[in-house]
Amino acid sequence: MIEAMSAIEPPTLASETIAHIGSFQIRNTLIMAWLAMLVVFALVFLARRTKFKEIPGRFQAFLELIVEGLFGFFDSIIGEKSATRRFFPLLATIFLFLMLANWMGILPGVGSITISEELHGEVLNLPIFRSMNADVNMTLAIALISVIATQLFGIAALGVIPYANKFFVLPWRDPIGSFVGILELIAEMAKIISFSFRLFGNIFAGEVLLVVISFLMPYLAPIPFLGLELFVGFIQALVFAMLTAVFLKMAVTAHGGHEHGQEGEHAVEMAHA
Repeated sequence: MIEAMSAIEPPTLASETIAHIGSFQIRNTLIMAWLAMLVVFALVFLARRTKFKEIPGRFQAFLELIVEGLFGFFDSIIGEKSATRRFFPLLATIFLFLMLANWMGILPGVGSITISEELHGEVLNLPIFRSMNADVNMTLAIALISVIATQLFGIAALGVIPYANKFFVLPWRDPIGSFVGILELIAEMAKIISFSFRLFGNIFAGEVLLVVISFLMPYLAPIPFLGLELFVGFIQALVFAMLTAVFLKMAVTAHGGHEHGQEGEHAVEMAHA
């Protein structure tokens, strides 16, 4: 039975299983991920139907504004148009997908429409929809995509051996370089944790805040916080994509190349601020 929540129920750290397909668990955050993907596919389908006319209509002009704005932003970070064109599909997809998922997480009914399920003799109200990035498994999956893609682009640009030389240096030839390589390898692994928990922490905290405010002061009081969550959702998606762009640029730069090193470090510092 589907019903609205009548009392405050703080969101749990783990997502809830709503149904099963065989042994496969369908979780509420997975449902939101599928819905976000449907929105992305719908936008792509509508964009294809415009046939990219020379004199664009309003919808095509709106899409072109978004694409040009994102391309200019990422190009200002990467600093090389050919590299930006190569990375842009991945970066734009990550940004748009995360932003849509974050914004869809505050739609009416998300977290408040529940289904009753009995577990160990206790009736639980499980939300059917829940913000995708409020589940660390989702943010971990996107972080893995970002980090693995970074390594693949680096290997494709430099070759397997030159790229491996960034991390593995014979200690008897260059002791300092060997130590630095180990630190860089650890940093590559740390990116996964950093990416995952930064996004998860911000979205989950926003989810808890909205639940508490809506319970204590319903109706008008949550409106400013909804605006804040829209802004946070946009910023978190932008930071995730921006850091991916910085790391991609660093990955395709040969060991010892510093032409854009300072720009990349500056962008990383801004993202952490």
